[in-house]
Amino acid sequence: MKTLTLVRHAKSSWTDSGLSDRERPLNKRGERDAPLMGKRAAAAGLRPSQIISSPAVRAWTTAKIFAKALNYPIEFLQREDGLYLASLDNLLDAVATQDLGFNNLMLFGHNPGMTDFANYLVPGVTSNLPTASFISVNIDCDDWLLYDRPKTELVVYDYPKKQH
Repeated sequence: MKTLTLVRHAKSSWTDSGLSDRERPLNKRGERDAPLMGKRAAAAGLRPSQIISSPAVRAWTTAKIFAKALNYPIEFLQREDGLYLASLDNLLDAVATQDLGFNNLMLFGHNPGMTDFANYLVPGVTSNLPTASFISVNIDCDDWLLYDRPKTELVVYDYPKKQH
C-alpha cells in the first residue's frame, strides 16, 4: 500500500513583472492559506516519508510551510525540476522514479498537471485543484509505477474555502 498526496502551490504574486515565472513568490493570500492548509494536512494525519517540490519559488515556499506544519525536516525536502509545470505524463514519470522504501509521497506542483493527476487518481474529483489545496489517496500497489490507472481510495481532499 502506498499513499500519494498532491499539493498545488499557494496563491502567487504577479506584481513584480521583472520576475520570471519560476521566481514568483506567494502573495498575501498564499502566505495566509499555506500555513492554514499545512495545519489541515497535519490534522488529517498526513505523514509523508518523502516530500518533493517543483523548484518554482511559489511551490518550494509552499512545500517548506507544509513541511514545518507536518514536522518534516526541511533539510530532507527535495526539488525536482521535472515537476515545474509538469503534465500528467511528467508527473507519472516523476513518481515512478521514487524509492520503493518511501510509502507516503507528497508532491508540490502546478496546474493544470496537478488537477489532471488528481482526476487520474480519483476520476471526476474536481474540475480545478485550487491553490494551496491537497488531495491524498491510498494506492493498492507495492511500487510507484502508476501508468496503468491504479486502484485508489480517497483519504482526504481539502482546499482553503472548504468549510470545516
